[in-house]
Amino acid sequence: MPEGTKIADVDDVPESGSYRFTATDAFTNETEVILVRCEENPGIEAWRNTCTHESQRFDRGDGAAIRDGEIVCPRHGSMFDACSGACDNGPAAGTELPGVAVAVESGSVFLTDDNYAFLHAGGADDGPGSTSHISL
Repeated sequence: MPEGTKIADVDDVPESGSYRFTATDAFTNETEVILVRCEENPGIEAWRNTCTHESQRFDRGDGAAIRDGEIVCPRHGSMFDACSGACDNGPAAGTELPGVAVAVESGSVFLTDDNYAFLHAGGADDGPGSTSHISL
């Protein structure tokens, strides 16, 4: 097992789309991260869930738009390579998505980035939720 926290099973990451989770940085700031499929090893990449152009979220709860192996910004259409994070078109041309280190082993994805700690699945606004079935 790699050093790190299990985020999800590989099967949880859609072939076209993304798996969103929330992590905290060293200052306890919540940061949304997306997992996307990539044809290069390890087969899954993790990127901060924000376009480099105007801080637009790629995945707002229904998965990021992926076209021909590129993550599409829903606001201006800039496209980022799902494997490298590089953008060569639109308003974000010449930038790269900030990556988050993950490892894939035995069908699971682990957060291995020392700059982040896994908080919960879903977006920052989703929160871990209540496990109680009692309503008042």
